[in-house]
Parts: sequence; C-alpha cells; structure tokens
Amino acid sequence: SRSSAASDVYKRQDLLMLIRNRLSRIFFLRSFFDYPVKLNKTTFANLGLGRIAKIGFSYLHTKLFPIKQEKSLEDFFINRFGDELYRTFFKDYTEKVWGVPCSEIKPEWGAQRIKGLSITKAIVHAIKNIVKKDTSISQKGVETSLIEQFLYPKLGPGQMWETVADIIKNKGGEIHMQQKVVGLTADGDRIKEISVRNEKTGEVKVYTGDYFFSTMPIKELMRAFTHEIPPEVLQVSEGLVYRDFITVGLLLERLKIKNETKIKTINNLIPDNWIYIQERDVKLGRLQIFNNWSPYLVEDENKVWIGLEYFCNEGDELWSKSDVEFARFAIDELAKIDIIEKDKVLDSNVVRMPKTYPAYFGTYDNLHVLRLSLIHI
Repeated sequence: SRSSAASDVYKRQDLLMLIRNRLSRIFFLRSFFDYPVKLNKTTFANLGLGRIAKIGFSYLHTKLFPIKQEKSLEDFFINRFGDELYRTFFKDYTEKVWGVPCSEIKPEWGAQRIKGLSITKAIVHAIKNIVKKDTSISQKGVETSLIEQFLYPKLGPGQMWETVADIIKNKGGEIHMQQKVVGLTADGDRIKEISVRNEKTGEVKVYTGDYFFSTMPIKELMRAFTHEIPPEVLQVSEGLVYRDFITVGLLLERLKIKNETKIKTINNLIPDNWIYIQERDVKLGRLQIFNNWSPYLVEDENKVWIGLEYFCNEGDELWSKSDVEFARFAIDELAKIDIIEKDKVLDSNVVRMPKTYPAYFGTYDNLHVLRLSLIHI
C-alpha cells in the first residue's frame, strides 16, 4: 500500500509506466491451472493422478523418441511437451485461436510465439526462483512466457500512441484519422504518390512524398497498387490468411468466481491479467481483467471491467452477429462457465478488429515471392 500523498501524485500524473506483476492462468475443467503449467499440488489435484501419470510417461517418450522433422505446429508442441500435455492444454485452445487444426499450421508459429519454452526450461526457471528470484524489470535471459513482471502505461496501451501523436503534432507533423489508402503509384522501384480516401466524407486526396511507410496488411497493400501485379505475385498476396478478433468489454458489479490465491487485491478480485479459456463448451478464447492491468482503467474501484476475446473470420457466424447479439452471447458463455452472474452486468461494449493475426498457413510459405516483387516494383 502507498501513502495518501503518493496516491495523490499518481492520480495527478498520467504519464506513468506502472510496474505490474504478471499472472496468466488457464481455466480448464472449471478450475485454474498455472501458466506455464507447473507440476504442483494444484495441477495434481485438478487433473488427477491418472492424467498426471499419462502426461509424465508421454513426455518421457517424447524425449526418448522425438519427432525428427517438425512439419506442423502439432509436431512442435509434442516435441516440447509430450502428446498428452499437448492434447490437454494446447490443442483445443490453439485451434480456437486459428480456426484450423494444429496439424495444418506451420511449426514457425510455435518458434515465434513460444520460442524456447519447454518443460525442462520451466522447471529450471522454477528452481532458479527458489534460489534467487529475478526482480529486475528487464528480466534478461528469461523466456518471454516466463516473465513475471512488466511495465504498463497507467491509462492503457493506447496512451502510448496518444503520447506519440502529441509529440508528432508538437514537432509540426500532421496526423489524419479515418483515412484509407486506396491507390499506390510507383515510379521504377519507388512509390511516388498515394491516393487516400476520407472514410467519413468519401473525398479522395493524392499525396506525394520522398518516403512512405506502410503498416497495412500485405494483402490490402498489394490490392492498392494502380499498376498491374504479376499473376504469381497476386496469387501469393490473395492467399495470405488472417485471423480476425472481437473483444467484448463488460462492466460488472462483481465476478462470481472468487480469489482463492494468496495474492492480495482490491476487493479480493482474482489477480489475473489474462485467463486462457480452455473449456471446450464455449467459443471464448481469452479473458482480461482490466483492473489488474491498471486500477486507473476503472473509474470505480468497486466495479470490475473485463474483456472477453474471441477469434473469428470476417463474415463468419460470430463476426456477423450484431453488437447487441454478440454482447448477449458473450454474457451467456461467461455465465455458463460460472465466472459471472448475468444480473451483475452493468454495461457492455463490442470492438471488432479485422486482420489482427497474420497466419502461418495459406500461401505464407511463398511470402518470399511477394517480398522480391516489392523490392523490384
């Protein structure tokens, strides 16, 4: 706890990075599991000795007889965690995220997202923490999935970009919102001008410049070129796959699920930042507790502000629901797995984000063809 004077300083000063303790857990079988999964008494109690034994034997078998050539994300997971642990904690959730079987996803996804994490490294990390815990902010040498604290903007990640925008404006730059690039004109190996449509008025303006930086999805970037794109290049860009994303924000009087950890929180709220929803009877993928990211994101500390994350494809059944329908659907799912009570919901908000995650399938393997074409426009 901090003094009232220090608290006043925090309230007045918004440009702060808070040191946050990281806690992400898995919700499976209506119980919480540590993430990364730990072989502790909680895991043993939730899974039972029979399943634990299967996980142990499966892991040993993998260490003795690993898959020599990893051809899919499924192979990647099995080589690091064993077949039983993969099927218990990784398979269903990953397929929720991507909408395709793990056997159809390239192993590069695992190398990029999970990097060097394995059971062995998780055990070594746990032993190191017993001897000497790394309390530094940098936590150099710690696998990304094992990091236990981080810096977080007082008013959320959007605050960083608002601050960057202010700096640009203060230095004489301009920022135009709600604009869409609809045309790219090349001159040799350079972009010489872009056509931009105002999404509010429909007006199209042409901008020239010495340099242009694109953050567009590659598929949309290639579609914006005004000159003809070679068929083999267009085939690659059109074959790139993206996963879309919907967040449902819910303001609650309280959660139904209780804090059974030893971590002290305001109003004894569960201490998680993220909760990975492994339950197979709901489509919900992940849950955020915004109070735990920063208490300043919630005006009334007696209320709970959460975000329900759904992975989908633009135009599918989930995406096509109206905001009202989707909020009701999300509330029903969260009540079904006993995390909230429906009558404690005070307000809701639905945010859709297309092309959130580029996928490691489709024509991803041929991305080099497209890269070369952009170098030689």
